[in-house]
Parts: sequence; C-alpha cells; structure tokens
Amino acid sequence: MLRTKEKRINKYEMDMCSGSILKKMLLFTLPLMCSSILQLLFNAADIIVVGNFAGDNALAAVGSNTALINLLTNFFLGFSIGANVLVARFYGAKQEKELKETIHTAMMLSIYSGIFLTAVGCIGAKQILIWMETPEDVLPLATVYLRIYFIGMTATMLYNFGSAILRAVGDTKRPLYYLSFAGMINVVLNLIFVIVFKMSVAGVGLATVISECISAFLVVRCMRKSQGSIRLEWKSLRIYPQKFFKILQIGLPASFQGMLFSISNVIIQTSVNSFGAVVVAGNSAAANIEGFVYVSMNAFHQAAISFTSQNIGAAKYERVNKILYRAEMCVIVVGLVMGNLAVFFGYPLLSMYTSSRVVMDAGMKRLEVISRTYALCGMMDVMVGSLRGLGYSVMPMLVSLVGACGLRLLWIFTFFQQEPFHTTTSLYMTYPVSWTITFLAHVICFIIVRRKLAKKWGN
Repeated sequence: MLRTKEKRINKYEMDMCSGSILKKMLLFTLPLMCSSILQLLFNAADIIVVGNFAGDNALAAVGSNTALINLLTNFFLGFSIGANVLVARFYGAKQEKELKETIHTAMMLSIYSGIFLTAVGCIGAKQILIWMETPEDVLPLATVYLRIYFIGMTATMLYNFGSAILRAVGDTKRPLYYLSFAGMINVVLNLIFVIVFKMSVAGVGLATVISECISAFLVVRCMRKSQGSIRLEWKSLRIYPQKFFKILQIGLPASFQGMLFSISNVIIQTSVNSFGAVVVAGNSAAANIEGFVYVSMNAFHQAAISFTSQNIGAAKYERVNKILYRAEMCVIVVGLVMGNLAVFFGYPLLSMYTSSRVVMDAGMKRLEVISRTYALCGMMDVMVGSLRGLGYSVMPMLVSLVGACGLRLLWIFTFFQQEPFHTTTSLYMTYPVSWTITFLAHVICFIIVRRKLAKKWGN
C-alpha cells in the first residue's frame, strides 16, 4: 500500500538529471506556463470586470497598483528563489535531512513575509500612491484596492513559496490544478461583487484575496498529505538558522534584483501617470496583456534554475550548458510568437478591458514597442536563471542594477525630461534597450563563471 502511495506521489516529481533535456523541460514548463497565466488572470479578471462595469477611473486605479505591488512583493519572492535552488540541489543529491530543514524554513519565512507585507501595504498605501503621483481622481479607489489586496498577502506568500518547492522537485502539475480551481472562484466572485453588489474596486480586491487564500490552502494541504520528500509537518515548522542563511545567500541578491527592477518600473509608472488618466488606463491594459507573454517566457527562467540546480546537486556538470542552450531556444520562440501575436490582435484584446478608443490607442503605443521585443527580456531572464542555478546570485543582481535599472533611470532623469523625447514611445523604449545590454553582460558573466567552475569540476 505504501509503495503504491509513494509511486502516486513520485509521478508528480521529475528527475532532471537524466534523459532528454528538451522533452523534460517542455513537460516542466507547460504546466508552469499555464499556472502562471492563470495566476495572472486573477489581476486580468479584476481589470476586465472593473473596466467594463465600473469605468476608466476604476480601471486606472487597479492597473496603476501593479508596479507598486510588484515592488513590495518581489523582495520577499526572491527568497523563494533561494529556497527553490536549495531544495532542487538537496533533492538531486538525495540529502533528505537537508531537504526537510530547507522546506520548513522556507514555509515559515513565507508566513513572516506575508504578515510584514500586510502591515506595510495597509498602513502606507495612500502615502506611497501619493509619492507615485497617482492622479487625484484615481487615488481614493487605488488606495482602497491596494489595502484590500495586501490583506491577503500571507496567502500569496504561502502559495508562491510552496509552488517554488514543488517546482524544485519537478512538480508543476498540481499548482496548475489548484490555480485552475481558485481562478474560476475569482472570476465568479468578481462578477458577483462588482455587477450584483456594485462594490467596484473593493469587490475585485476581495475576490482576489479569497482566491489567493484558496490556492494557498490547497498547496499547503498538498504538502501536508505528501508521503514523499516534500512533506510538511507542523512540528518541524520553524527557522533552521543554517538553511535560513543559505536561502538568504542565494535569495537576498535575487530579492534586491527583483526590487530594483520594480523600483525602475515604479518610476516609469510615475512618468506614465504624468500623462493623465487615459494614458494610465491604456498603459495598464497593455501591461496586463504583456504579462501573459512575460509569464510564459518566465517558465523557462524557472526551468533553468531548477534543472541547473538539480544537475549540480547530482554532479551532472556536463548538462549545464545544454540546459542553457535549450532554455534560450525555447524562450526566443515563445517570446517572438506570443509577443507579436499580442500586437497583431492588440485592439481586440484591449477592447476586453475598455470600450474607449483613446484608451486603446494609448495601449497600442506600449504594445508596439514592448511586446514586439519581449523575447529580449526572456533571453535575459534565462541567463539569470542559469547563473542562479549555479549558485551565483550576487553577480546577476549587480549586472541588472547597472545594465537594466541604471540605464532606465538615467534615460528618465535626463533625455526623457527634454521636450522632443518627452513621449510615451520614448519612455517605453527604455525596456528593449536595457534588456539587450543586460543580456549581453549576463552572457559574458556566464562564460567567466562556467570556465571557473570547469576547472573546479575538472570538465
């Protein structure tokens, strides 16, 4: 009976250290891609419902929060990357004790992170939005949405850390099942709260919180019932200092990198806000569409981390370069196809968010620049994933600080302030330019690191 149960559990896990890399990478990324798209649909459902039934100001209120939410959450989600790398490495090396301590430390860390974010988000919501120069006609609604959203932050952290642990052992299917269920609940509640109860942004915020709580509960339940290596036990749930510092060693630079990207995006959002509510609404809708392209590409970033980490743990060093090449090949295809499809179907897609032609025109300006070139972002992220999987996290953080964030801020505070360049198109061009330069810098870093490790490994 135990053998049957173990076999059923292990069918969700994946040995990334043998067999065809491309085949297993696709089996890993496709459910992850769908999971990420469903998670993004939480916010998309908010924007679509509120844009069609509560007006453009409500649409701008929900959409203008995206960059800020990412800023406040990305710092702590970086720790989940540290947990992912360690879990994959210990799983590949079959070190059960180390694996157990890492998992319980990570889940405890997720709880502390969620509580902290709830406090910061609820108390500081209005003031932060004022600092971002959110338009006065949008500010009250944006504040309400942000405060409600952050009430559910502990659930968000639990789900994301739990999913990172499942990804580390190759399980991307069960998070997809849980998000499918929670996503349907989210959409139904959106319609009920906004159309029936006329709750506007408060309704979509509440629906998102409830759905996030459901997905978090299902992930925790999955880990609690697991008979395999990822079993979660209440009595073992605490911070193990050695594992905590190892998670910090990898996760803290990743956290700073995510935060630095988000800071530059918040500053860009502030610049977008200066063009008024119509441009903010169009930018919000277009960014939401682009999000589907991004998370599809990001699945290969996650694959690069997990595959590289497991193979390092199993001492299969010769597979590292092959993993990188296949991940880059896949992300280029996905980025080019999906990015250009988003532009081709731009107006029909934008019409799902708003009926205003001027808002759609504003959204198309963003899609034409960013979505067309989004493959560059995916290529950059895969390089970062490979470096993190190798255990190098400070290096990509520093490169991203200078190559991406630094360049964007330099452009915004210099050229963008001059009249000929003070346009939304000029503002959006900072993205592809920074992606290209940062990708090339990461390639150089990977070559240096790989040569250094080749001497250490003797291959």
